[in-house]
Formats: sequence, structure tokens, C-alpha cells
Amino acid sequence: MHFLSPDLEQYAALHTAPEPEHLRALAEETRASVDMSVMLSGHVQGRFLSLISHLLTPAMVLDIGTYTGYSALCMAEGLAPNGVVHTIDIKMPLAALVDRHIRAAGFQERIHQHIAPALEVIPRIPGTFDLVFIDADKQNYCTYFDLVIDRVRPGGLIIADNVLWSGKVLAMLEEQDGETRGLTRYAQKVRTDPRVQNLLLPLRDGLLVSRRR
Repeated sequence: MHFLSPDLEQYAALHTAPEPEHLRALAEETRASVDMSVMLSGHVQGRFLSLISHLLTPAMVLDIGTYTGYSALCMAEGLAPNGVVHTIDIKMPLAALVDRHIRAAGFQERIHQHIAPALEVIPRIPGTFDLVFIDADKQNYCTYFDLVIDRVRPGGLIIADNVLWSGKVLAMLEEQDGETRGLTRYAQKVRTDPRVQNLLLPLRDGLLVSRRR
């Protein structure tokens, strides 16, 4: 996942808005005590999500893949008055940690945590989405897109994480594992869908940003 040298990554972080204290504390605890802490969105990507949220001022955000709640907290920063983030994960052991940090940040009334498979939860959430962030099981990215695309308002965004997958997406399709195939198929699907305008942004492990026309 290291496409830039450590020095350039540090330079990018230095010239990015600082990480809020509550997110710094969450990141530190995640790295110290949670498996696969590389999954954390982190400072620069988190500030990107916050910036996008401030630009959209969303009333409804869908976060598919909570992990420890970093991305949900970032996107909550730009919510419209009475706006909400629905964040979904199946990892019950992390739910208490996520809830504790959401409360510490003061977003307990704005972020709703769902502990269940996303394919079951998404149809039960009413309304139109302004911003969707997909960062869950890679084989289901295409399915998640199909579930939400007709519920994203014109001008709304779907952002998918890990679409470069540490460069593994460049391998021949027959050499790819299931996760990599899921990501390459997602990129192909978005590229050919006339309902969206897309940009693959080589930030961290790759963000594929799709704007609903």
C-alpha cells in the first residue's frame, strides 16, 4: 500500500489540515490494539473524506464498512443540520470501541451504527443518499453499487476504497484472487456505467470516486 516514499507521505501529511484530536486518539488506539490496523483510513485520506463531506453538506451518508469508525467520524464533520451517517459492519467485537469514540467526538446523535450484513441493512434504511463510502468485502463492491446507485441523488458521490489494492489489480484476471477480481470488476463496471462520472484517485490505496449524473 506504499505508493509514495515515507518522506513524500510525511510531506503530504504536513501540508494537509491537521487531524482532530479525537481522530488522533482513535487512530492510536486502533494501531495499538486492533488487528489489521492498516485498514484505518488515516490522516490524509480522512481529511479528504471530511473535505468532500463539507463540500456536499450531506443529509444522508452511508458508510459500508465501519471498522473502528474513523471514516464515519470524518464524513460526519460536514453533515447538514439534522444530517446522519449510517455506518455498517459485521464486527461485533469492535462495536463498543466505535461507540465510545463516537461519543467522545460528540456525534452520538448523528452516527447510527448497524451491526449486521450490509446487504440486509441497506434496503432497510429509508431515504436518498448524498454520499456513500464503500470499504468492506471486496467481492461485493459491485453488489453494493447496484443497491445504492438509484438511491444516490444527482450530484451525490459514491467513493470506493482500496481500488488499487497495493497494485494487485494489474495482474492478469486469471491470476487474481477473489478480492482482487472483485475490485477490478468494480472498476470496469463503474467505467462503463452511463449514470456516473468517475475518477480513480491514486490516494493511499486508491479511491474510485463516482458522481451520480
